Amino acid sequence: MRTAAIGLGVILVGWILIYLINLWVLFRIDLTEEKRYSLSDATKVVLAEMEEPLEVEILLAGELPGGMKRFQKSIENTLKTFGAYSPEKIHIYFQDPLELDPEIRKEYIYALAEYGINPTNLHAKQGSGEITRMIFPGIILRTEDYEIGVLLLKGEKGMTPDEILNLSMENLEFEISQAIKRLYSRHQRTVGVIIGQGEMEEDEGFGMVEALNDDFEVYKVPFDQAKSVEDLLGFEALLVAGPKTSYGEREKYLLDQYLMYGGNLLLFIDQLMVDLEMAGDEGTVAMPFDTGLDDLLFRYGIRINRDYIQDLNFGYHPVVAGDFGDQSQIVPLPWPFYVNAGRMAAHPITKGLDQLQFRFVSSIDTVKAEGVRKTPLVFTSNYSKTLNAPVRVAFEDMAKDPEVETFTQSNLPLVYLLEGEFTSYFKNRFLPEGFDKTDFKESGNGGKIVVAGDGNLVKSLIDPQYHEPMPLGLDPYTDAVSSNREFLQNAMQYLTDPDGIIATRNKQFKIRPLNRIKARNQQTFWQVINILLPVAIIVAGGSIRMYIRKRKYTGSENSGA
Repeated sequence: MRTAAIGLGVILVGWILIYLINLWVLFRIDLTEEKRYSLSDATKVVLAEMEEPLEVEILLAGELPGGMKRFQKSIENTLKTFGAYSPEKIHIYFQDPLELDPEIRKEYIYALAEYGINPTNLHAKQGSGEITRMIFPGIILRTEDYEIGVLLLKGEKGMTPDEILNLSMENLEFEISQAIKRLYSRHQRTVGVIIGQGEMEEDEGFGMVEALNDDFEVYKVPFDQAKSVEDLLGFEALLVAGPKTSYGEREKYLLDQYLMYGGNLLLFIDQLMVDLEMAGDEGTVAMPFDTGLDDLLFRYGIRINRDYIQDLNFGYHPVVAGDFGDQSQIVPLPWPFYVNAGRMAAHPITKGLDQLQFRFVSSIDTVKAEGVRKTPLVFTSNYSKTLNAPVRVAFEDMAKDPEVETFTQSNLPLVYLLEGEFTSYFKNRFLPEGFDKTDFKESGNGGKIVVAGDGNLVKSLIDPQYHEPMPLGLDPYTDAVSSNREFLQNAMQYLTDPDGIIATRNKQFKIRPLNRIKARNQQTFWQVINILLPVAIIVAGGSIRMYIRKRKYTGSENSGA
């Protein structure tokens, strides 16, 4: 008992001292183990660039159960922490869309959907029963001229509700600081999309450009017009998606030297070619295709195999099931070649993402490359298999049940991140004609590579009704939404600024459940600590301050007399 009293006294004196110091010097101390109330330097830079006040509307409002109440409080506390470092005022208020006037409610909810903030049905226990309530787990940020919305409740497939909540709280700083940066940033970085080798049609690139447009200026880069590597160095990153003709020595040299000079590459490569228009009737065969990039990637430590992966966690492909009058009846059928990959590495690029959809993806192996770190980012499920080329592709196989016993492989890596010291493929080789040896770099350590064996990963699907390209991740046939868009955004953010706000996705908050027996036995003690002690500190601090002021002014009056 005496030890507890001494500890309580020390805490009381400490709090009084902190209070008195804070009367003259403003400061913040984060006493949490995970530093959940601290901001990264990158976020402070973003806040320093705020040029006008910000208004934030928290949509998660009203009566909420414990977990969501905690999430709501975390959002509010994060915004208040932002306000402590911001040169401009951040105004926070709560708005439940369901409490709006019915005349404007529907239009407002449609507007939220355009920002990706869709309602979520929340199930919670109340008394002896259960209630269901619709919530909108996001925020709206507004300046005088612009507005942006952010969905804050996100998680990986298979997570428990508590894990999703915890993960969403870990990512609050990243999600909100990224939105603020988009509102205030006036200087966008540039990225290039390589064209000239049949990479993608105009409509196929719509979703990629739409995904990157908030943070980057996106340009087409015809390789035949690039005379030297200097023509490419103005781009923060170059993206290659599904070339259909082989790269020659000249194009390989430009990519290689761009990497050596510190450039970043996103390579989404098809190792097999298949024509789905020939997949009807008896089907067709996917055959190996030489992109010309195999030896380049091998030098960097990666080999994309000439195979296709099938997975029992699959997507659906539309097929014509017959005619109804003069209209074709399109039915989506299961297609193991469309891999829905939901296992993500705990890396800033992939942490917390829902599943990605791959359409005809090849497996990847790593090979020895001195100085290169190879990080797998995305994996298949426990039930996968690889089919070596040539691979039969036929729509009629959709009608058959997959042979589950053949899916014996698991956790096959689908995407790799390469970082470190790269050695040029052209070291100790003759340079292509037209390039000067004096500008050649044998190695470089500033660049990074993201590589996947699927050229369709960042290509848009076409809406069959309106014949328009759709944003990445949207499937017009099943209404399923995958995280391809967020993956591309995160990958580009990491490649161009790995120590920026994307690094805040490394935050980890521990879930600490209470010891129920200990909490019950020590209930009175902790009620005193949490309820009476703060009141006592405030009263003591106020009394001391009043005493000091009284002495000060009483002394002044006596001196005047």
